[in-house]
Order: sequence, then C-alpha cells, then structure tokens
Amino acid sequence: MPTSLADWLTHLESLHPKTIALGLERVAQVKQRLDLQPNFPIIIVGGTNGKGSVCAMLEAILHAAGYRVGCYTSPHLLSYNERVRVSKHQANDAELCTAFKKIEKTRGEIPLTYFEFGTLAAIQMFIEQKVDVAILEVGLGGRLDAVNVFDADVSVVTSVDIDHVDYLGDTREKIAFEKAGIFRQGRVGICADSDVPQALRAHAADIGAELWCIGSEFGFTAHQGQWDYRSKVGARSALPHPALRGAFQLNNASAALAVMDALKGKLPASMAAVRRGLSEVELTGRFQFVPGKPQLILDVAHNPHAARSLAQNLANLPPAKTFAVFAMLKDKDMAGVVQALDAQVDVWLVAGIDAPRGATAQELIEVLKEAQLQGELVCCESIENALDEASKRAGENDRIAAFGSFYTVAEVMQVRGMRTR
Repeated sequence: MPTSLADWLTHLESLHPKTIALGLERVAQVKQRLDLQPNFPIIIVGGTNGKGSVCAMLEAILHAAGYRVGCYTSPHLLSYNERVRVSKHQANDAELCTAFKKIEKTRGEIPLTYFEFGTLAAIQMFIEQKVDVAILEVGLGGRLDAVNVFDADVSVVTSVDIDHVDYLGDTREKIAFEKAGIFRQGRVGICADSDVPQALRAHAADIGAELWCIGSEFGFTAHQGQWDYRSKVGARSALPHPALRGAFQLNNASAALAVMDALKGKLPASMAAVRRGLSEVELTGRFQFVPGKPQLILDVAHNPHAARSLAQNLANLPPAKTFAVFAMLKDKDMAGVVQALDAQVDVWLVAGIDAPRGATAQELIEVLKEAQLQGELVCCESIENALDEASKRAGENDRIAAFGSFYTVAEVMQVRGMRTR
C-alpha cells in the first residue's frame, strides 16, 4: 500500500480506466461500506463558472462567524492539499494519506475514479475532524458527480453555459438539467444565473425543491464603494465589495448570502462576520493581480463564458497594452475563448500544455489564425517561455494576462515562485 502522498495520487490515477466516469453507483457503494453519515449541514456548489468564488466566500464568512468549516474544491493548482481544507488550513500529507488508506481498505473490488476516491476521503476527514459545516464543489455537472452522493441542505448553481459537452450535452437546457441534479426535495436550491434555464426551473418543481433565483427571491443593488443585498427572508445593507476582483463577483456574493439566509436557523452569522468574510476572502487564479510592473493578471478562464467575464474585467481597467500568455486544453472551446478576448489582447504569446489533453502551441496558433484575430501571434516553446517573452516585451505600464487553463496559471505561479493560500 502506498506510503507517501505522491505515491497515493499515482495509485488513485490507476484505479479506474477512465479519468472521468460519471455515475453514483460505485461511490454510493463505498460510502455505504464506510458508513459515511455526516451529522453537519452540507452545501453543494455547482455551475459552469463561479463555483470556486462562491465556495471561497462561504468558507470565509462561516469561518469569520466562528464555525469549523470543511471545504472541498477542485481542481488544484500546485498541490493536491489545496482541495481539502478545515478551518481554512489545507490538509497535510499525513491526514490525506490516512483518509486514503481507509478508503482503499474499504472499497474492495470497486474501482473508483481519482475524483470519487478524493471526495470520499474529504468527507471522511471532515467527519473525523468534527466540522460544523461542509462546502462541496461539484467536479463536473452535478447529477452524476461524486459529491452528489451526499444530500445537500442547500444547493447552488452559480451559472449555466456551454462546457464539457461530451459529458453534459450540447445545449444550455441539457446542461442545466445535469446541474439541477444537486437540488433536493423540500430544500432550498439557489440559481445565481440571471437567465434561469427552463430545465432547471422544471426539475426544481418536479422534485419539490424550493428554488431561489437571483433577481426575484434574492438580489443586490450596487452603490459607489458598497452594495446592498436583499432576499425573501431579509436584507443586509452597506456591504463591502468582495476582496475577489471582477464584475460578476456580486452575483457570486449574493448567492453566498442566499445560502446563509437559507441556513440561518442552523448557522446564523452576524453582519460583522459577513463583512469580514467578504473583505478577507481569497481565491488564487480568479482575476488575480500579482504585484509588480508590468502588471500580471492570473485567470483560469477556460471556456467562453469565463472568457467573456475576463474580457469585461480587462475592459474595465485603465487602457494599457495587453500581452496574453495563453495555453489551453484541446477538448475545450478554444475558438470561443479567443474570440471572446480578441478586442482586449494586443499580443498573443501562445504555448502548449504538456498534459494528455493539452493542445500544442501549433494547434492553438491554427485556431487563432482561423479566428482572424486583431492581435499579433507569437508561438512559444513553453508557458515559461511565453511569460519570459511577455515580460521582455511589455513596458512597465502594460499588462500581462495569463489565462486559458488551470495548467497555464499553475505554471506561471511556479515560475514566479508563488504559493496558493
């Protein structure tokens, strides 16, 4: 049996022939064998984009309110430990190895995917460490995702857009149905997308979930320097803007506060805790500004919806020449991403990703040429080389934006010697 975390992760990758194998049967069987019965509230957060931001805000607010919070997110940037946190501290190697060992001993002949194994291990840790509440981020979709083997007290769908079409369907309505699968009968399901898909509404009605939609059951009003939140059960005024940058973060913050409203009987939080949580929230790689000149911006945007958000955020900044350090996975909508950012990028420094699903620099260059972009195209040997070239060419008042994948941001962080929170 493996002994180090690195060995365990290698072992996890070998257990199932597929990286992604949607379905709850295997993970439910092992859950039952482990007798995993959480006695704390569970919040499940899904959506095309914004999941990580909502999880981070909820974690920060609940921690500020004095609760022992377990938070399980994915993917990680630099180390697996980032995925599992208790009281805002990443799990250490020994804790993860102990949990993995317990899952391995119990699963018997049942093959689990990397994500399924990790999900069970995270809940095992949260139970052992007696958390007050657990926040679980959906890995892919919702209905058949491993986290959905646990019943959420409150579920959130942050946004619905086209992504992972091979698994979730090629229309927004099909994808919405998959994401709505995390809703539960008699419990609140929250949708922070202002254009609520009919399939999501229909599924909530079919199962008897209480659907709260932004703009009706809850919402926000932005003012200069602060904002107000209101819902069907209350209001919070003169709130600080979240420490996370970006035009869409008030949607995400409103969804987080709607969760707090839905759980206020179990997990009450003062205004002071809400304000502190919003002010102190951190999330690596989401329109993140790295100090220095030229300005470096990190964003894991890897689908057209996220790329449109990044484009809007860049457009809201003071005018400057923008150099893109760009690399993507080839099973993503590469053309959709580059078209969304065309107007904001002056120079594209294109690199490949050295991973099984990674697009080569040449493959990306062909996509960029076909899109007939306005900016200059530069083919680079690696992400590190692209960053180096951008740093040489950019003046101190210009900006460098690294985006396209978690891999892209992770490599830039490694080159710069950065750490995750």
